Amino acid sequence: MAFKALRWTWPFYFVGALYVVGPVLGWLLGGLAMLSLYLGPAIHPGLRAKGAVPGVVWLWIIGMLVMLVALWVGHVDWGLGLKQTIKSSIGWAKGWALLALFPLAGAVLPIRREILVRGQCVVGAWTLALLPVLFAAPYVGLPEKIFTSPLKAIGGPGPEYFSVYFFTWDPASWTPRWQFYAPWSPFAALLGVVQVAFALEERNIRWRATGLAAGTAMILLSKSRMGLVGLVACTIGPRLLPLLLKGWAWQLMAALAASLAVVGTALVRMALDGVAAFKGARADSTRVRETLQRIAGERWREEAFWFGHGTVHPGAHVVEYMPIGSHHTWWGLLFVKGLVGLFALLVPLGVQTLLAIVDAAKGPRGRLPLSILMTIVLLSFGENLEIEAYMLWPGLVVLGIHAAELAGERRAAGVQADWRGAAGREYVRQEGMA
Repeated sequence: MAFKALRWTWPFYFVGALYVVGPVLGWLLGGLAMLSLYLGPAIHPGLRAKGAVPGVVWLWIIGMLVMLVALWVGHVDWGLGLKQTIKSSIGWAKGWALLALFPLAGAVLPIRREILVRGQCVVGAWTLALLPVLFAAPYVGLPEKIFTSPLKAIGGPGPEYFSVYFFTWDPASWTPRWQFYAPWSPFAALLGVVQVAFALEERNIRWRATGLAAGTAMILLSKSRMGLVGLVACTIGPRLLPLLLKGWAWQLMAALAASLAVVGTALVRMALDGVAAFKGARADSTRVRETLQRIAGERWREEAFWFGHGTVHPGAHVVEYMPIGSHHTWWGLLFVKGLVGLFALLVPLGVQTLLAIVDAAKGPRGRLPLSILMTIVLLSFGENLEIEAYMLWPGLVVLGIHAAELAGERRAAGVQADWRGAAGREYVRQEGMA
């Protein structure tokens, strides 16, 4: 099921159905996982659970349930009414709930990460096949938007989630940007980073090259600054972690640290200049985002510290009418769900990231999960994570698979220790009898 849904990403996009498919798939897979755990050996062998739910997946489940409670409390505090509460709860089921359902499915159901890696490369093949048409569209007079699917009647964050585009015009520079199968270009860039991370794990060199080319094209043509950062940090970083266990690497780091006494000032100046250039590349976007974050922070502290405002609020002209609580997961959480909501995401995300860092430092198994987590963290500083979880589901499933692998390894180590202890006690008993 997961492989078929993944390789049909572009066809689903052509009919504006991706926002529907993601949540439906999440609840189907999550339901199958719960049914598998409940029935145990009585279920079909192809759906039999791999083991108990790992601890970190329980953290995701508890955290997302806390999100729902925070949502209800916020709605009661601000008197938003039953109709709005039901609507927001459905939004939770299509957003935050997926951050628990997909890892649960990956941890319990017999889904192999190799299948997801190959499926993501198939998506890359679709992307490369369509790339000439998408790239030529603005230069041959084709329209930006092809159509908006009737599926928008189901409801969602906006019509862009159900629309099919060739490209969009950047209002700042009036040049074309491409968003591929994402609702907007910056998100497409981060999906390109995920594409590259998956492709690097592909063993077949042709599929690997296809995935890498497609992901790189998505990052470059989306013209997103975050995408360029992610292409370097989220793919190279996990592969450099094993160096932390090498003695010569620590010696090199000590030498570099000592050299900062000489060149440190110049490096700091270069870094500040780089940050200024990074922000200046899209100055209007940076200004709007910073203003949104400042307003969200001030209103959170003064008006709704613990459980937030329950929902985003309309923005004024100064933020180009963008909703307060959008364009940043962490400030958005504080504004909408308060400090309780922020920790509901921070705890499971932090624990899962720590586990991936430790495993990536030990060997290659943790590289893909860590790349996905780094991309999610990067995404959280520029987008609202919950309304984009429906597109991140292959990575979320991999996080569940990785959690199950770590839990299985710990169980095996415990069984081996118990066996050695029992063997030792038996040897002592026999020696005593002799």
